[in-house]
Formats: sequence, structure tokens, C-alpha cells
Amino acid sequence: MWAGGLPDRSGLPTAVAPPAAVVYPAAVGAHPATRDTPTRHPPASQHDWDDAGVNENAANAPRLRIPFAPACGALVAVWLSLGPSLLPRPALLQALACILAAALGYAVGALTGWVLRGIGVHLEGRTRRIAWIVFAVIAAAGTIAAFTFHLSWQRTMRNEIGVDGLTFSHIPIIFVVSLLGAAAVLAIARLLRAAGRFTGRQVARVLPGPVAVVLGAVLVGMATWWVVDTMVTSRILNRMDTTFIAINDEFRADLAPPTSPHVSGGPDSSVAWDDLGRYGRLFVINAPTPESISQFTGQPALEPVRAYAGIGPDGESDLAQQADIAVRELELMGGFDRAVLNVVTSTGRGWVNDNQVRALEYMWNGDTATVSIQYSYLPSWVSFLVDGERAQTAGRLLFDAVYEHWRELPEDARPLLVVSGESLGTFGAEAAFGGVHDLSERTDGALFVGPTGDNTLWSQFTAERDPGSPEVLPILQDGKTVRFSHGTDWDRPDPHWSQPRVGYIQHSDDPVTWWTWSLFTHKPDWLKEPRGEAVSPHMRWIPFITGLQVGLDQFVGQDVPAGYGHEFGTAPIYGWARILPPPGWSDADADRLADAVSSAPLHDDE
Repeated sequence: MWAGGLPDRSGLPTAVAPPAAVVYPAAVGAHPATRDTPTRHPPASQHDWDDAGVNENAANAPRLRIPFAPACGALVAVWLSLGPSLLPRPALLQALACILAAALGYAVGALTGWVLRGIGVHLEGRTRRIAWIVFAVIAAAGTIAAFTFHLSWQRTMRNEIGVDGLTFSHIPIIFVVSLLGAAAVLAIARLLRAAGRFTGRQVARVLPGPVAVVLGAVLVGMATWWVVDTMVTSRILNRMDTTFIAINDEFRADLAPPTSPHVSGGPDSSVAWDDLGRYGRLFVINAPTPESISQFTGQPALEPVRAYAGIGPDGESDLAQQADIAVRELELMGGFDRAVLNVVTSTGRGWVNDNQVRALEYMWNGDTATVSIQYSYLPSWVSFLVDGERAQTAGRLLFDAVYEHWRELPEDARPLLVVSGESLGTFGAEAAFGGVHDLSERTDGALFVGPTGDNTLWSQFTAERDPGSPEVLPILQDGKTVRFSHGTDWDRPDPHWSQPRVGYIQHSDDPVTWWTWSLFTHKPDWLKEPRGEAVSPHMRWIPFITGLQVGLDQFVGQDVPAGYGHEFGTAPIYGWARILPPPGWSDADADRLADAVSSAPLHDDE
């Protein structure tokens, strides 16, 4: 018997193999040269990372790493978002533009990477490492260049329009907030994808793989939508409701109810002071006195009529009923006996531009009546998103109600009937009319200030403009009835302008006017044609990016001096001076009127 040996069944001794000769299971069937060597897994390389940056050899543990193609897409999109658009942007708004652009670029890059992998294009090993090194160098140099260009156009634009200059913190705020925001968006996207994969694996226990993948994504998408809609959006809207209803109730106690019998909320009014709303109270309390008008005209003046119907303290209203109340107010206060009757569609919270109203009141020596209703307590942009048709319904119902009563009056006793609005108010005021002929048949004039890009008639008139006239300042039918102006220039194509007259005041750098959904995918004429006044010559149309930039510009449209963006100052005064001047009116009178209205004291909304 061999020492250390054990007999097998044949009775022959068998030696115990030494430890070095142990064959590891992983090496079974391996090449003889390597059969006795334990298998070692090679270190994970860059190409082991899938399109989401997850190492499949690390138990699918998620890591916040960015793959190459999406990183390129996000970086380029951020560079492009730093370029010029219509208005200078503050640091936080520019950071938001960078975050949204990065998300968009990342998605485009991910799609591109998926397509390239599908046709067999991969970055692996040394090639991939070189690509990342080149990316890092270009990213650093390109980012410095992009920020340098951004600062240059920001300074130029701010100097041209008179906006405060940049602070030292402008670039650091953009850089830090953009990085944090983009990382947060990426983390949320990865979390949702991980949830989708987990759900898919659970579903795959009872359903085929491809079906499970799709169903998992659908289930996570539905759950996410429910959470956002129920837990986030609803709470935000409820908080906004509470906040803006409270704002709508402001000034109820701070301002004493009017004592004039010619305004709503006064002693002869059927509308309670408490029901007018914040901007309704400001509208009626700011009516000029006969004495202030007489100082301008040099003649004894009447007290203007201002009729208004609010939505009440609870924020609930019936628009048809409000229109009827407004007409009753006009009757009670003698509004149908005045020389001019101005039907105004307000903005979202019920605001009416006092410059636009006072222009007619001073021009016509107080022999005017103005009527409006409130259809929302939300800011215009929120009101438009939540229920944009409500502004159109309010404009149509109010004008139709006034027009029906006006038409019943004897022809020789009817006041001149005009219609007007600003911003979202133009969107609503247009809704009462079907076109140029309807406007000229049923009104004695109209003034629309700062139209939105969604205005039906404005879009129609702009699209049908005479050949050769630019989109930012079009000419329609040789300027016979409808004309467009930046503020004071109404003599295009010639000084003669037949009655009735319809005027649009618009700025070439107003994002409210020039933003539409089509801007994301189609280059507009106003960027194909020579740039309008105050528009940067360096602005270029970039798919999706330009739509994003101009959309965000709307949030600072009124943070600029009058004459730019969505700020119009005394421009409505010059508009009415050309659209509906009283007998004997002159251009010098318009200048005096602008000074008088600008210097008149007003209760503001601060």
C-alpha cells in the first residue's frame, strides 16, 4: 500500500493529487496550457457601460455616469442655449434654459447613439479613451467660448435697450445652477428607467419578455403621470388658487369706495365694491376727474364712465351673466349717451391698461364710456395655459352684449363704438369678429396692443400681408383698414388712412408676439428677413432651441424699458390719436396728451 494512498475498487492504490493540480471548475475544457490556472475576470472597461452608463458586470448597480453620445448632445445644446434671442436673460432664467436644453440634447444624443450601435458603430478600448480626452478638451474650450459670446451679446443688448448691466455672479450662477439642475434631471430620469426595468422583470414572470418591457414602461409612465398630476400639479394649482384669490381681494379695505355716480362700485352702481376684484377696483378708482381733463383740453369736461364686472371674492363667475351686468352698469351710468364707447377685454387677472383708456377720455373731453369684465384671477400666462379659450369667450360675450344694446339705439344717438385690448386682452377681443370686414362693419375703430402669437385675426392678417412687407411690420391691403406700428409710425404705406381704422401695436423684440409652438420646428419669416428693430443681428434660428429661448423670454418681457419687449408706455396714446381723433386734433396735441397722461397720478398695483 502506498503511503497516503487509498485503494480504489480495482484494488490498485491511487495517489492524492497535490493542491497545485486541483482543476477548478471554471477551467474544465480549457486549453491545456491554462487548464490549471484559476479564471480571473478582467477589469470592467469603458465599453462595458451601456447607453445609460450602467456597468452590467457590477450587478447592474446604477451609477450617474453619462455615455459619450448623450454627453455630446447635451453639451452642444447648452452652448446653443447661451446664444442670443429676443431679450437679455437674467442668470437664473439662463440657467433654466441650459437645463432644459441639456435634457433635450441628451435625449437627441441618446437616440443618435442607439442608432449608431444598431448599425454596428461602437467606441471601444483605446479609441473610446481618446474620444473622451478629445471631448474634455473641446468641452472646456467650447464652454469658455460660449460663455464669452454670451457675455458679449448680453452686454450689447442691455446697453442698447437700457437694462442694468451684468453682475460678477452672472456666470457662476448659470454654471452652478445648470450643473445641479441637469444632474437632478438625469438622476430622476435614471430612477424612472430603473423603475421601468424592475417592473418589466416582475411582469416577465408571467408574460413574454418583449411584452413585459413595454408594459413595464407603460405602468411606470402612468404611475409617474398620476403622481405628478395628483400630488404635484394639483397642489401647485391649489396653492396658486389660494394665493391669487387672496391677491384678487386686495385693496378692498385699503381703497375707499368711489363716490362718483359714473363708475362701478359707486353709489349708483349695481356692482358691490367688494365684488370688483383687485384690478377692477384700481380701474374704477383711477378714472380721471373732470378738472384734470379740463386742464388738458381747456374746456369744461365731463366725468368719464367706467363700468366693470368682477368675478367676486370666491373666484367663481358666469361670463354671460357678467357681460349682462356690465351692460346694465353702462345703462345706469349713462354710458350709452356718451360720444365714444370703448369695449375693453382685460388681461388674465382683470387688468386694463390705464394709458389706453385715459387716451380716449382726455382726447374726447371726458365724453366717453369704457366697459370691461374680469374672467380670471390668474396671471395671463397661467390663465392662457389653464383655459385660454376663456379669454376669447369673455371678449366675444362682452362685445356682443354691448353691441346688441347699442344697435337698438337710434342711429343718430349711438356713440362711436370701439374695441381694444392688450396682450391676452387682444386674444380675447379679436374673438368677437370674423375678419377685416366684420371689424369695419361693427365698430368705428379698434386698437390691439401687444398681440399674442396665437391671435386668430392677427395671425391671419400677418400671413396675408402684401408681398415685400416684413412680418415684424406688415402691410395689409395697402393699409386701407388694418395697420401695424411699433408705436408712433402709422403712415405706412402712406399718410391717408380711411375710416374705420384698426391698429396693432407690436414690437419686433416682443416674445409674447413672436412665440408660437411652430417656432420649435419651423424658421419664421421674421428671422429669414432683415432683423427688426432691437433684435440682435447674431440671433439665429435653431430647431427646438429657439422655441425654448423665446418661450422663456416671455417671463422677462415686461422687465425692460417702454418701447421694448412687452412694455408699451405711451404708445397706445399715439395709437388712439390716429385711429379715433376728435375734430381738429393735431400731432402736437398727441405729444401734449402723452405728457399729460404720463404725469397724471395713479393708484398702482404694488
